[in-house]
Amino acid sequence: MTDFSSTYKAQLLKALDSLPLDRVEEAIAVLRAARDEDRQVFVCGNGGSAATASHFVCDMVKGSSYGRPRRFRILSLNDNLHTITAYSNDVSYECVFVEQLRNFARPGDVLICISGSGNSPNVLRAAEYANEAGLTTIGLTGRDGGQLGRLSKLQINVAEQHMGRIEDGHMVACHMIAYYFMEREAAGV
Repeated sequence: MTDFSSTYKAQLLKALDSLPLDRVEEAIAVLRAARDEDRQVFVCGNGGSAATASHFVCDMVKGSSYGRPRRFRILSLNDNLHTITAYSNDVSYECVFVEQLRNFARPGDVLICISGSGNSPNVLRAAEYANEAGLTTIGLTGRDGGQLGRLSKLQINVAEQHMGRIEDGHMVACHMIAYYFMEREAAGV
């Protein structure tokens, strides 16, 4: 049992070495500007990526905003369960994120798409629409980045094949971003 755990840890550390820290810093700058310009930030993903999106939004709404004069306007599109199930049932699962963006997104807003494969059709439709509508698109991807990597104006890619380690890397990147605002910015550094 210990052998599996130590192997997983070693492979995870190798995967984290592929995390492009310069792109994480760029994402911090994009989100700082969005907050300072009172722009809306949207986040979306499926499955484990949906959980990461929800976790990230919680960190940004509470940890990076509570008690601060400037707060993040950030929403997870996958948390709107009633809307997602209505569109899935009546139209298609492929449109669950893009249709929400059509209602709420404005030029200058930000869309963060999280997809380990980079090929989730509903995430791709959202990114395509966001690019057409003048949003800044950030893609958290794995493997070779998939189609999302090519669609994103800013890609943060965990160059790893194993979905668990890709998702681990995405969570680390999200924590780097959120904790920049919670710790670094709050300390005035």
